Formats: sequence, C-alpha cells, structure tokens
Amino acid sequence: MGTEHEENEPTRGDDDPSQHDAVSIADVSVEMATVDHTLQKLRRMYRKTRRKPKGLKRLWIRLLNIPHLAVIIAAVVFVIVVIMWSLLWVFIFRRESNSGAYFAGMFRVANMEFIPEYRQAESHEFVSMANKIQHVVSNVYKMSSVARLYKQAVISDLSNNNKGGVLVHFWMVFVVPRLKTPAVCEECVGAILRDSVHTSMKNRSSVGYLLGLPVDIDSILINAVQRSDYASNGAGSQCVEKLYANLPGTNVPLNVFSSWGVTCHVKLTAVPGYLIRLTVSSFLIEPTDCVNDALTVYDALLPMRGRILHRLCEPVSASFSVVSTSNVMLLSFRMTNGNKGFRGHFEAIAEEMCMSQIETKLKPDISGQIYSPFYPSLLPPRCACTWRFKTPNRDLGVALHFQNYLLKPKNMKACDQGWWKINEVIFCGSYVGHQTVFRIADHNPEVEFRCSSRHSAPPFQASYSSYNISQPCPESYFLCSTGLCVEKSRRCDGLDDCQDESDEVFCSRPAKNCGGKSPLHPLFVCNGETDCSNGRDEMNCTQETSCSAIRYRCSSGSCILKKNAKCDGVHDCRDHSDEADCACGHPSIMKKVGSSTRQERIVGGDNSVEGEWPWQVSLHFSGNLYCGASVLSSDWLISAAHCFSKQRLSDPRHWSAHLGMLSQGSAKHVAEIQRIVVHEYYNAYTFDYDIALLQLKKPWPLSLSPLVQPVCLPPHSHTVTHSHRCWVTGWGYRAEDDKVLPSVLQKAEVSLMSQTECKKSYGPVSPRMLCAGVSSGERDACRGDSGGPLTCQAPGGGRWFLIGIVSWGAGCGRPNLPGVYTRVNKFTSWIYSHIS
Repeated sequence: MGTEHEENEPTRGDDDPSQHDAVSIADVSVEMATVDHTLQKLRRMYRKTRRKPKGLKRLWIRLLNIPHLAVIIAAVVFVIVVIMWSLLWVFIFRRESNSGAYFAGMFRVANMEFIPEYRQAESHEFVSMANKIQHVVSNVYKMSSVARLYKQAVISDLSNNNKGGVLVHFWMVFVVPRLKTPAVCEECVGAILRDSVHTSMKNRSSVGYLLGLPVDIDSILINAVQRSDYASNGAGSQCVEKLYANLPGTNVPLNVFSSWGVTCHVKLTAVPGYLIRLTVSSFLIEPTDCVNDALTVYDALLPMRGRILHRLCEPVSASFSVVSTSNVMLLSFRMTNGNKGFRGHFEAIAEEMCMSQIETKLKPDISGQIYSPFYPSLLPPRCACTWRFKTPNRDLGVALHFQNYLLKPKNMKACDQGWWKINEVIFCGSYVGHQTVFRIADHNPEVEFRCSSRHSAPPFQASYSSYNISQPCPESYFLCSTGLCVEKSRRCDGLDDCQDESDEVFCSRPAKNCGGKSPLHPLFVCNGETDCSNGRDEMNCTQETSCSAIRYRCSSGSCILKKNAKCDGVHDCRDHSDEADCACGHPSIMKKVGSSTRQERIVGGDNSVEGEWPWQVSLHFSGNLYCGASVLSSDWLISAAHCFSKQRLSDPRHWSAHLGMLSQGSAKHVAEIQRIVVHEYYNAYTFDYDIALLQLKKPWPLSLSPLVQPVCLPPHSHTVTHSHRCWVTGWGYRAEDDKVLPSVLQKAEVSLMSQTECKKSYGPVSPRMLCAGVSSGERDACRGDSGGPLTCQAPGGGRWFLIGIVSWGAGCGRPNLPGVYTRVNKFTSWIYSHIS
C-alpha cells in the first residue's frame, strides 16, 4: 500500500528553488493536449489512486465469488459431518463397543490344603495360587464362544471351607457391545464354566479337573453385578476391611459410623468348621427401601445376589442375629450424609447338631418347647433339625402349638418357608399372624425340619404336649381347621375365634329373638341398624363391656358394645377417642353418588366427577398406570402387596403417585415414593396378606384439600350392614378383554358378600379377604384397579371407610365370581404401627 501511495504523489524536487535556477530554456518543452487525451489521463489517474479492499473485506469479496462459494459450502458440510461422526463415536458407538459386563463368582477347589497365607492378598503364596487359578479360568473363556468378548478374571479372595479345600472368590470382566449382551448373560457365563468341569469328570463325584485344578461343580455360582460393585470391592478400593474370628465364642466388635456418607465393605472370616453369627445391636439410617441407606449381608466374600442372607433398609433398635452357612460373610454398608451408624459384633459358632429325644407328659398340658436351629437367630438358608417324640401310651399323639407358623401338606410348589417331614409325609411351613396347632396322630413320631428359604428367615418356636387321638378337643369345644379348640357356644357368633373363620362359615342366619329374655345374637347388637322393632338391639351401646374383636376399643383400653363408633359424630368413649383423627372420608362435593349418567364401563361403572373420591390415587410405574392406591395421611398411601412383589417393581424410585386426579394426566399433585412397606406375611401364591404401605418423599400440600383427602380407616370392630353403600373405583379396564384404559376415573357400586358365599365361589379364602360384586357379574373391578379402594359410606350420609383393597379374582365381571379384596379392618393395628 505504501508503494502505490508514493507513485501518486508529486516529486519533492520540483519545489526546490535551487533547481529552478539551473534549468535552461532548451530544457523546456510544451505539450499540447486534446480533450480525449485529458479524459484518458484522468481515468488512468483515478484507477491508480482508488483504494483496494483490505484484509477480511477483500477475502469476503473473493469468497462471494460463485465458484468459491460452492467450495466453501462443501467444506463446511464436510467439517460438520466429521464433527458429528466424532461425537457419535465418542459418546455412543465407542460407549457401545466398550460396555463392560461384570460378574462375581465362586467355586471350591477340592483336594487342596488351605494355608493361613492365603488370607493375605499381598503374600507370595496368595499371588502364586491366584495366578494359577486365574490362568485356568482365563483359558476356559478364551477357548469358549465368548472368547472375543472376554477381558480378564481377577481372583479376589481365597478362603478355607467347611467342606475342605479352598473356596475361590473371583471377578470376571467382559467388553461387550450392547447388541451382543445376550452372549454374556449370567446363565451363559456360568454354563461355560460348568460345561468345562463336566467334560473333564471321569467318575461319579462332583469334582472335575481343569488343567489339573480339581473344581467342585456343585459349588460353582456366578452372578452378574454392577460396575459399582466391582469398583468398590475390587483391588485398590479404599473401604474394604477384613476381620477374622479365630477364637470360637469370642465376640469381635464391629462398629461403623459416618456423617459424610460412605460405601464400605467388611469381609468376615472364621476358623474352618465354624459358622459366623452376626449380631446387629443398632442401625441408625433413613428408611428408603435400600435405595440410599442399607446394609446387605452376603453368605460369601463378594456381593453376589444369589448369596444374600439379609437386607436392612430400616432403622434397628431391637437386637437380632444372622447366621451364615459357612465360615465367611460379607457386610456391604451404604450410608448417605447424616449421622448414620451401625453397632454390633460377630463370632464364630459351631454348627448345631440339632437332634433331640423328647418325652411328653400324660396330661394334655404343655410339656416343653422346641426351637428352630440357632434360635433366636434368623434361620440360615441351609439348616436341619430332627425331633423324636415319645408319648406315655399309644392313645396319645403329639400336638405342636405354634405362635405364628402354619403347616400344610406339600403340593406341586416348592416349600419356601420351611420343609417338614413327619412320618414320611412332607409338609410346607409358612408364617402367619395367628396361633395354630398341628397334631400328629402317632405316639412315637419323628419330625424332621429343613431350612428352605433363599434368604434368612424368621425363627420359630413351638410348645408341645400330648393329646387324645380319638378326641382332640374336650366335649364342649369345637375343633378348628387351624387346630385350635374353641367353645361350641362361640361358634357362629360373628367372631373369628378359629383365626381362619372355620367357626363362622356355613352358619344359618341367627334368630333375632327380639322379644325373648335370652341375650341377642352378637351380630345384631349395636351394629348401627335397628333390627328389633322395640329397639332392644341398639340400647346401651356405649356401655363398657369385655373386649373382643367385635367390640370397639377406646384409647383408654376400655371397650363398648357399639361396633361402628369411629368418627360417627357422637362421643361414645368416655375419653372421646372415637372422634379423634376424623379429618377423613368426607368429600366436599354436593352431588349424590351414583347420579351421573352412565357413559363408560369399568365392568358396569360410571364416570366420576371432580372431588368425588379425593382419596383415590393412580400409581404409575416408569410413567405408566400400573395400580391404584388410597390416601391415608399427608405422607402415606395404602395399596396391594402384589403390585410390588417382583424385584423390578419393589424399587420406589420407579414409582410416582398421582393425587387429586379425575382424568389421567390431570393430577393436582404428583409425588415421588420414598419407600414401600409390603406386609411381612404376604403370600404371592395365595394373595394372603395382600397389603402394602407407601411413604411419600414429601407430604402433599394441605392447600389441595378438598380435592385430596384421606379415607377413614375402619377399626377392627367395624361392621358393614345392608344400609351401607359400597363402591369400587379406579382407572382399570372396563372389560376382561378390553385393550384401552379409560381416561376418566370410573366407579361401580357393589355389594359385600358373606364369607360363606365367597368360599362357595372360590373355595378356601383366608379371613383376611372379602368378596364384593353382584351375582350377575355386571359390576366389578378389573386389571389396572389393583390396590385401589373399596369404600363404604356409613348410613345417613356418614363418612367413607376403606373396607377393602382390590386384590384378585377370576377374570372380570364373570357371573358368580365376585372380586376378592383385602379386608382392611384385619390390618388396622399393623397399619398404625407403621404410619403413626
């Protein structure tokens, strides 16, 4: 730019005076210019003096040239494609190709002596043996169908074993694209190792040889684990501690405290031939269904799902114990921020030789007690005990009196809560919430018990006595199906004395006897209906009387005759406790129930209106409607246990509760679930004890009232009469073969049936169930309604009580096959024990 500028400037010498003096006349010439010539000169001067574009401006002008523009667009597109492909590779394809599959496994190496140095991972002996075993395992998988996916095997622990030899705990890692994930499924990985052992077996024993390594094929167990399990338990982890109990019977203290949150693992080992008993004195955590705070006890030294002994998800205040099946145990702690802590100890205990010779007394009085193995500790997954009884003479048998345990003949299903063999007949045990008596019509029976639960099970105890085989109960007593003996005068009195209603079924309708001098039948006394024209049955209902399940109990402990005293607007108890906590079961809408026009069917149902059922909740699993529930309080819901019975359904993080909703998607409040409490006696086969509680992470705001409101809980004495109106509600299917769920909350009026009618339809149903519907089957609950409420309104526009929870049934709306519901008043005490 400077050169061009100089050419356009006049020469500085033209203005020099000394040079003017030296110029001669001969040097002067005259130039004649025409007009055209002048214009051309000016054009040339203008072209020379015009400034050319500078820097970016010049570049921009060149780029706007059409050929250049096409090249630029192509280059930009190419760069964008390269960048996008790189991002896809880094974040998707590379991740896909580098997805890790992690497994924890164990097996026993037979015919090999364990030496103490194997306990130290840094010792030369451990390293040498671990390398040998690791080499064998690696060769098995490098020669298998998953050889290209196999990465490594890492030997974690070598421990002594009560069966002899060395117990090997190991990790395996595979690098697997997600498209090939099934190739390294848990069953596949385990099958490869078992097949390798099996092909080398030359005799009938369970030991096969892998490159000279004798492996017990029955001891092989491989479980898929999370990467976090591998990282936190593997080599180099900062929170793995090993403790050893070398003196049997000596307590080894075990205390863990944290205020900042911790994930730690403690590996416990005892001397060979002994078991480990862990005693938990206290555990201070937040109850969150093992999502945040938890203690998991494993019957191994690695976190293997198939070896879980026990899980603690709630605070512990009463001491209890857990027993292993061998001399190793792993404690896996997970505690979030806060003052969390664990106190306890462990000890080495001898394996019990549980075998007893027992003689009963001649009188039918209690002679003594038998206990489950390791009582009062929880039962381990494997244990056995045998009792041989002998009575004074052949006319006497043996009666076992259980507090919360029931024996039934084994069917095609496995025994999940105890296997029993009594005189060559097999029985299965199950835990129940009442007493039972099991009678053995033999004067010299042998009773064998074996543990059969996958995890640690509650202990049991039983009192034993003699009984007269020809007359199990005294003459004035009735023999229940549960084995209990109750007075014959108490049969058909409306009270479940037998605990299975066997004294209350197939009873004829009692006479009212309103004019006689004999006392009225308990069914008619103070039930809220005037059965006698003279009103005799409803007189003196607030009179205090002896307590029973059909009489209302006040907070003071006294009982009154009135059955439905709870929240009826009258102070019946002297302490007025019957009218406390009555902000429930009272919808604010003025519209009468059942006055809406029938539009849609929930097996004979109607559309509800806004605020009609303020306690109704829609439970969504992973964003989709799955079950129903009812509001109990500001932070508790009630539903059915079977909604959460499977492992994937038991995680509260996948659930959400939609409250104050008429149409799906219009909830006034959506709440996350903090924890799920399933009844401890729930039976997935029979649906007995089908009840669960759900705690919300945050209480629903009171400003949502009256569109959100609790339903009233019935007391144990609550009675539903013909004057009550009962309705089932939910968003479930409107027919058995329906494919589309209704959007509007449906309601259907149903009638409660007697247990006799219910058992005629379904056979044995437990006293914790009730049937409701219509004989034609036109009104019923269906799929999607599970866990939802069956509510009944007290006569005269009274409050609504939660009478049942939708549980099960044969199809939907079938004639003479009513819906079966969980009977809520059987669980009132259990409910209050958790939500109070």
